[in-house]
Amino acid sequence: MEDIRALLKEHIDQEELVKLTIDMVRMESHYKIQKQEKEVAEYIKAYFDKHGIPCEVIVVEEDRHYNVVAALDSGVPGKTLMLNGHMDTVLASGMEDAFDPKIIDGELWGRGTSDMKGPLASAMVSMVALKETGLLKSGKVIFAGVADEEWNSWGAIDLIESGVAGSVDAAIICEPTCLTVRNANRGLEWFRFTFKGKAVHGGEMHKGVNAILKAVKFIDGVEKKLIPAAEAAGGILNIGVINGGTKPSTVPGECELYIDKRYTTKETYDSLSKEFIDLAEEIRKDDPEFVCEVEPMGRAEMKEGYVHGPSYTDPSHPIVTITKKYADEITGIDAPVEAFPAWADAGLFSTYLDTPSIIMGPGFIECCHALDERIPVDHLPKAALIYALTAIEFCGTV
Repeated sequence: MEDIRALLKEHIDQEELVKLTIDMVRMESHYKIQKQEKEVAEYIKAYFDKHGIPCEVIVVEEDRHYNVVAALDSGVPGKTLMLNGHMDTVLASGMEDAFDPKIIDGELWGRGTSDMKGPLASAMVSMVALKETGLLKSGKVIFAGVADEEWNSWGAIDLIESGVAGSVDAAIICEPTCLTVRNANRGLEWFRFTFKGKAVHGGEMHKGVNAILKAVKFIDGVEKKLIPAAEAAGGILNIGVINGGTKPSTVPGECELYIDKRYTTKETYDSLSKEFIDLAEEIRKDDPEFVCEVEPMGRAEMKEGYVHGPSYTDPSHPIVTITKKYADEITGIDAPVEAFPAWADAGLFSTYLDTPSIIMGPGFIECCHALDERIPVDHLPKAALIYALTAIEFCGTV
């Protein structure tokens, strides 16, 4: 194995990884770009073409969204591993030199460095290293750069519907995890709650119904009952926004509350509301004036029939154990296998294909979408080496 590792390292060049990342960061691919991922997709294809790896740019939505898929086939039967990452980014509002990345104290700064053009570069170089060394003796590795993950995941859905994702035995979503293995991600949905009261002059407050106070009752129930239950199951409920009232001298006749629900169990879209509806009914039994409308905001809705579902892969699955073995060896850290704190396209592959999916990549999740987005330069070759070693062993298993 030391010989294999040394041979791979000869074909994983940190300077090349930095250049690939910088080039892609300079290609803006946020939602305000009309052909959002096209330039990045064509750049990736040119890289694989140069190295003789079959690659195709796929139009997901004409003049809007694009995928790029490359395949390295050993020609010998074995398992198929997908290395997956998104090419789109969030906006860079207020971020200095967002698309002119610079290295500062060993870290490359810029929008998309961690989320996730640096991870894409590592996956690309790992594929080329496998090709040039000939170390992939069996099975196949697929690279999939996808569109629109930051919004509705049109790219990952296209992989599902085209059959590309359905042909794989496991997937590594290369999102930034500081090179640790994450075997799950939470599903998500946003909810709007509208509390109805009766507006009257504050001087006659007892003749009205204060909608804000009704919202407070509901918040109290969420805090005492639903949040502990969600956390016990590995989920999160975040009370994010409350709006109510018009002026201090008027009893508020309406109040709105917004909650972000992150969940770990497979649920239908309709079942996501049940715990909130049950809580509202419980409060109404003791307070006949309590009126609460529960409305999923559709944040989880993508294309019809798809939601931002959760993912979970058993820690004993080979894609977990093999990737963790190499990640621990290369980083020198025996890191626990935990859930990814954000949503990722793993949720789609797990929910709709039952594909064993993990999340592991270079960079920091905590700085993604932030003004200080950056990636440690030395993470890039380490990630490429982990991907290559994992592919060799995983694809060689029967």
